[in-house]
Amino acid sequence: MKRFAPEKIRNVALVGHSGSGKTTLTEALLFRAGALTRMGRVEDGSTVSDFDLEEHKRGLSLSLSLVPVEWKGFKLNLIDTPGYADFIGDVHAALRVADLAVFVVSAVEGVEVQTEAAWKLAAALALPRMVFVNKLDRERASFERTLDQLRERFGSGIAPLELPIGEEADFHGVADLLTDTAFLYRDGTGTGVVADVPDELQELEHQVHDSLVEGIVVGDDELLERFLADDIASFEELERALAGGVASGAVFPVTCGSATTSVAIDRLADFICEIGPAPGDRPPIVVSAGDTTVEVAPDPAGDPLAFVFKSIADPYVGHISLFKVLSGTIRPDDHLTNTRSGADERLHGLFTLRGKEQDSVSELPAGDLGAVSKLASTGTGDTLAPKGKPVRIEPIQHPDPVLGTAITARTPADEDKLAHALHRIVEDDPTLRIERNDETRQTVLRGVGETHLSITLEKLARRFGVDVHTSEVRVPYRETITEAVKGVEGKHRKQSGGHGQFGVCVINVEPLPRGGGFEFVDRIVGGAISRNYIPAVHKGIEEAMSRGGVFGHPIVDLKVELVDGKEHSVDSSEMAFKTAGRIAIREAMGLAAPVLLEPVSLLEVTVPIGSQGDVMGDLNARRGRVQGTETAEPGEQLVTALVPTSEILRYSIDLRSMTGGRGRYRATHDHYDVLPSHLVDKARRDASGED
Repeated sequence: MKRFAPEKIRNVALVGHSGSGKTTLTEALLFRAGALTRMGRVEDGSTVSDFDLEEHKRGLSLSLSLVPVEWKGFKLNLIDTPGYADFIGDVHAALRVADLAVFVVSAVEGVEVQTEAAWKLAAALALPRMVFVNKLDRERASFERTLDQLRERFGSGIAPLELPIGEEADFHGVADLLTDTAFLYRDGTGTGVVADVPDELQELEHQVHDSLVEGIVVGDDELLERFLADDIASFEELERALAGGVASGAVFPVTCGSATTSVAIDRLADFICEIGPAPGDRPPIVVSAGDTTVEVAPDPAGDPLAFVFKSIADPYVGHISLFKVLSGTIRPDDHLTNTRSGADERLHGLFTLRGKEQDSVSELPAGDLGAVSKLASTGTGDTLAPKGKPVRIEPIQHPDPVLGTAITARTPADEDKLAHALHRIVEDDPTLRIERNDETRQTVLRGVGETHLSITLEKLARRFGVDVHTSEVRVPYRETITEAVKGVEGKHRKQSGGHGQFGVCVINVEPLPRGGGFEFVDRIVGGAISRNYIPAVHKGIEEAMSRGGVFGHPIVDLKVELVDGKEHSVDSSEMAFKTAGRIAIREAMGLAAPVLLEPVSLLEVTVPIGSQGDVMGDLNARRGRVQGTETAEPGEQLVTALVPTSEILRYSIDLRSMTGGRGRYRATHDHYDVLPSHLVDKARRDASGED
């Protein structure tokens, strides 16, 4: 692919709810640009941007895909993103490097939940936005109904640039509100024919045209003054003012069409080029250098600087890093430093990705998106900068992985490959997390949702040949005592020929306040136990506490006093006294009214106001204690509660169901509390790994 100047580059993220037609729209844009001779179909697994076997199997996008398209002297770097909630991490990544977000909305289903979620992300980044109303050729499609929803959800900045001509199966063109002309598509090639606006649409078109012009000139003092004086601005002047409104985030243009029939797809490409911002139209990137921050403009003549927004780990292709050039011009074999790891990285070969196909490039100027393979020490969110200039870009804020499953290798051969495969797959997807819990003796894979985890396990098997068993995540319960006991003896005596083993220790135990941990006090007097054996008693008690008490869980919040003991001049040893310490603490636990402690999480749940009652009732049913509520974003409430961790292991699934996918939460460990007696048997089974 040839080099494009920054002002001719448009970095566009296609976002929206799953099934709205983003991948088909990408195909249509490729087809209209002449990059494809025929369009692929999602149902057939033949599209450019959905190329993984898992995507073919499910018929939906599972990760972002970079697809550059040349259009009338411009380069459109299209980023086709997933629309399913479990994969919103890639939407975060795409929006961080895009200069324009095109929201694809179905004219049948209207504005859906993941469209709203992506809009909030784009708004938080102050990213320019426009809307493409798709599927106008389908039954029950309604542009007017969808436009009303857009205005209701996203405010007065919504500005239609086109009106559809024809309805449902008869949809065959659009009326351009800026030029008062129509574009008709009758031959199936996707090429529009300029015509007059149909008579039945003229009154509505003129009315909406006047409203559009008024909305555009409001942001430009000179044009507004002329408008009030009945001096009509030219099309070129209105387009420039509209582009300024889009870049500033004040205006959100709405276009329409059909990706499957290619109606008005060329018009969308034209609008992206004409009113979409170039990289240089966006505010400078803020980078940190130590304690200071610096603004960096996308200047092709500046120092080279790149931001890695996506990593792809494939056992056949190798490690591929997708990046945006923030400054300078990057060429093959350039050396840049990873400012996180400090590693020197040589960019062997530069290329662009079109789905899975690679296309070599001779250079990538500021503002462009590209890819490079085999960067050994670079992952998603890393910054590549010249040596001696360790500036860093704020990393991508990925969603928390809130759903976990415990995994174990099926065979010894799988065990040998598991750690490496997990490392590679987490590099590929930062929304995954691997945890090793020594208390529960489990390796836990955490993701955003059930589908996310299911597909990750499929990738482990297909890409890396690793099969695993899954099981429920165990809760790390703990034990403590509620009463003090004194004079508990631990005696270890063994005689089997030669030197025997002999050690006796006497201890007092008492509970510590919650969170007190473990305290060991030496109160030996008169040499009842030699000084060199006392650390062995201490160590034996600690080992017994970690292995578990009466219920099989680690013991905490305990004070132990070593008050007496006996030893033998020949048979005593450190090992004998360590064993005596273990025996003593086990005896003491049975006498001191032991109880189980369960972890309690602090839960912060953000929900629509209409779901607040259901969510609070559900938290109470989970033995939660609501701490308070407060207003969050418009139309949302933040509910804070303390909830036993065992009750929220699969909370993400239930919350999504209760709130129609609009709820989200964050959980952090807060403290341990006594487990009710009627739940002790379940905790005991968890400790033993029983179902």
